[in-house]
Amino acid sequence: MIIKLDLYRIFYEVGKYASFSKAAEALYLTQPAVSQSIRQLEEQLEVRLFNRTTKGVHLTKEGELLYEYAQSAIHLLEAGERKLDELKGVAYGELAIGVGDAISRYYLMPYLAQFHRLYPNIKFRLENGTTNELRQLLKQGDLDIALCNLPIEDEQLAIVPTFDVQDVFVYGEKYQKLLEGVVTYEQLAKLPLIMLERKSNSRQYVESYLKLKGVDIEPEFELGSHDLLLQFAKTNFGVAAVTREFATEYFREGSLREVQLEEPIPQRQIGICYLNTVALSPAAERFYNIVIHPVS
Repeated sequence: MIIKLDLYRIFYEVGKYASFSKAAEALYLTQPAVSQSIRQLEEQLEVRLFNRTTKGVHLTKEGELLYEYAQSAIHLLEAGERKLDELKGVAYGELAIGVGDAISRYYLMPYLAQFHRLYPNIKFRLENGTTNELRQLLKQGDLDIALCNLPIEDEQLAIVPTFDVQDVFVYGEKYQKLLEGVVTYEQLAKLPLIMLERKSNSRQYVESYLKLKGVDIEPEFELGSHDLLLQFAKTNFGVAAVTREFATEYFREGSLREVQLEEPIPQRQIGICYLNTVALSPAAERFYNIVIHPVS
């Protein structure tokens, strides 16, 4: 069965926006033309791809299956077009990197600086978000590469660990006497805890591990950034779950101390993620190599 590629392109855009009108606008087509193309594709495939309601359109199960393949195919074609453009001038271009705020501040900057020294004419764009948000941006083709908190399980992504990190709990001066000795997980759960939002991958990792130990926690504060965790703990609002490697300046100045847990939380990793169905652009490949094989 041979179906024109433009029908799949229209199908992909409708699935992406869950809207005929938005897809039409993105493709510079009329809405009737988009609707007719979807009907034509459904007739040729002999399957319904969208459920149409007064609130919009939504992919059917069959549509969701086809959408994954259409998305991969279109991303591959777009990657091919970028390759052709890059052959005209590899020294120029744009690199879109996804990253969380703490990883950006405490881990990414030296690599960005090195990349910029080597390739000053390649612009880079940073998109901030949680690990799950960055995964979606990668799949939508809005990012070339992302630095994420691991673990991640996603068959559509290549995931390469790059850096080990340790989750710890920290406290300020107010809790010094209370937390001088070794603290059990049960004792920890009774403290006023400060953690990242529930959607954060690092929060989920810590919470899941404590559940394995038979301990459920209910944070008193849920915050949107790692820096806020550190500041709240420093100001004695409670005990914060943070990444040890991203809190060194607070330890050095003595404003925060680490809780001595009965058993350390197992280390996890930060890693580079990208679509495994799309070849990295030359700019993304250069950045990848800088992170994987850093030079002084």
